[in-house]
Parts: sequence; structure tokens; C-alpha cells
Amino acid sequence: MSSLPGIEEALLQVLAHVVPLGAEEVPVAEAAGRVLAEPGTAAGDLPPFDSSAMDGFAVRAADTPGALRVVGQSAAGGPFEGALAEGEAVTISTGAVVPAGADAVVPVERATGEVTVERVERGENVRPTGGDVRAGEVVVEVGTVLRPAQLGALAAAGVPRVRVARRPRAVVLPTGSELRPPGTPLGPGEIYESNSVLLAAQLASAGAEVTVLPPVADDEDATRDALARGLESDVLVTSGGVSVGPHDLVRRLLAELGAREVFWRVAVKPGKPVAYATRGDTLVFGLPGNPVSSFVGFELFVRPALRALQGARDPGPHWLPGRLSVALRRNDHRDELVRARRSGDLLEPIVGQESHMIARSAAADALVLVPRGDGMLDEGAQVRWLQI
Repeated sequence: MSSLPGIEEALLQVLAHVVPLGAEEVPVAEAAGRVLAEPGTAAGDLPPFDSSAMDGFAVRAADTPGALRVVGQSAAGGPFEGALAEGEAVTISTGAVVPAGADAVVPVERATGEVTVERVERGENVRPTGGDVRAGEVVVEVGTVLRPAQLGALAAAGVPRVRVARRPRAVVLPTGSELRPPGTPLGPGEIYESNSVLLAAQLASAGAEVTVLPPVADDEDATRDALARGLESDVLVTSGGVSVGPHDLVRRLLAELGAREVFWRVAVKPGKPVAYATRGDTLVFGLPGNPVSSFVGFELFVRPALRALQGARDPGPHWLPGRLSVALRRNDHRDELVRARRSGDLLEPIVGQESHMIARSAAADALVLVPRGDGMLDEGAQVRWLQI
């Protein structure tokens, strides 16, 4: 077996060096995707009053069934003056205040004529004050990534602003003399630079504020200057230059600039030559130049680190259960991440798994983990996968 760290061991080493960022206050309407740094507590009871769960008649349960006198109307958005007496009913709309004295609501379809109502139980179709949450209770816990459902809950509970972790400042640095911008003519040996676009999108989706530096050629001075600039951020992500060729400068120059390498190479395919270093509180990820390797390395190590920087309770990776649509051979020495398409819980590997085949990867929406070992994973085998 390989002596290189596996995915879980390498991830533990990454997270062990994460120092969570400070917090800031933002309007709840601007907090999508942010990580909550303090509990989100209800400003008041929700609902703030006993309200009707449907259109119908507010009544006293003890008066049902029977014929009742309609003495008024309670509409959403306004108060109701007075109180219900024996034998009385009030027309009521969904969300409106249940009048004092009433303790149930008869749905309109269960009333006939002027207002002859069926039997109802006390509390039926009434949303009690504080039935969702009481003032001062926690609506959303610390460390939660704020999605639409959490934002809606906070707003409904009267929360105007929340304290969230500061966004990590991230720098992307692509390296390589062969890189050219998309849309320009290519000379011999040149390729279009795509990793900065790929990584910037991944970083932004993980909550970072992203700066993309221009690609640097395989030149020591230019690479050193660009790395020094990137090391002023919270997270520096490079692509290319981390292998063992004569033009692979990144790891050596990072060491010269005071970065301490935690590991280099992981027992994973694609993405084996990933490097991880720190300088002070700055996290440095040296990802391979092959686009798919870079993409996989980000999902396994960089995204969880970014979430941990923001104080997420569960930084990931978030593996999901599924089944293989075909048999796959296992790698003796490395865990393998296979690009696949999902159909329900069935995962179908795409054609073209080489690490340079980023165009083929556009058809995939899952990374399937094939654990290292002997033999095959059979068709229908239970596996874990990441959504991409």
C-alpha cells in the first residue's frame, strides 16, 4: 500500500491548521451563503398572535355543532375588536387574528347555510401564539450555512441583522509558460488557461472573496513576486508547478517565502501531486495543472478549509449514498474519484476519465469515490459521492 496520506488523513491535516476568521454584522437579506457566527434568536413570538390556519368561522368549540350568529369579520392584517359570546361566530380569513373568546376555527367548507357548523375541537385550525418559536429562542444555530430556508425563518422571526463570519479573502494564481487567455490564437505548445475560471467559481461558491492574478510564466522572479502577493490573503490557491519537473517552481519558492509545507502528494486519483502549506494564518493549496485534478483537489481539501475558516459546523466534504450503474476496477494504491452522471441514486461514469479531460467533465454532476483496494466494485455496489 502507498505511504502517502489518504483523503481523510490529508483533510485532517488541512483542518488542523485552520484558524477561524472574525465576524461581521450584515442585513439578513444580504446573508445568503454566509456562516452564522452568533445564534439567530427570535425577536418576538411567531406567530405573534393566535391566528387562523384557514378561511372559515372563528367559534367557541363548546358551541359546536350548531347554528351560530355571525357578528363580525376578522381579516388578515388588522385587529379584531370585542370578544365572542356564547352562540356567536366571526367570519375569519387565513392568518387573521382569532377573536378573544374563540378557541377554534371551522373551515368554510364545513359550514352550511347562514352559519350552521360541524363539530370542532378546542384549538382546531388555530395557530397559537409562539407555536413556531417563542421570543428569545434560537431559530438558527451557530455554524449554519445560511440557505433560503434559514434566511426566511430569521426574517419571519423579526431578525433584521445577523453576525456572520467574514468572507475569506482568496487569491488564485495559475502558473505555466504555456497558458494563453481563451479567445486568443494559440502558438505551438500553448493551451487556453481555464483553471483560474474554474477555481474562482469554486472559491466564490464556498463563500470567498476572490482575486485572480494573471498567469505567470515559468520564471523564478515573476513567480516569486506573484506568490508573495498571494500570501497576503487568507487563502492562496495555485495551479500547476507542484510536480517534480525542472519548471515546477511553486513549492520551492513558497518555502523561500516562509511557507511551511504540511504535505505534498495524496493517495488519490486524479490529484496526487496536491501540496498544502501554511504561512502564519494563510492557507496555501498548490493544486495540479491538469484541470480535473485541480477541480477534484479543490472539492476534497480547499472547499472544506474555506467552510472551516468561516466556522461551519460541518465543513465537509458532504458525501452522499448511491449505487454504481456499472462495475468499476479499483486502484491498488489510490482512492479514485470518478466523474459520473446521476439518475436517482444510480451513478453512471462518463466516458473519458483522464485528468486533462475537463470538457468531458462538463457532462458530470457527481464525483464517485472508488476506495483503493484489489478487484472490482460490482454493478449496483453502494458507493459515496459528492455533488458537483
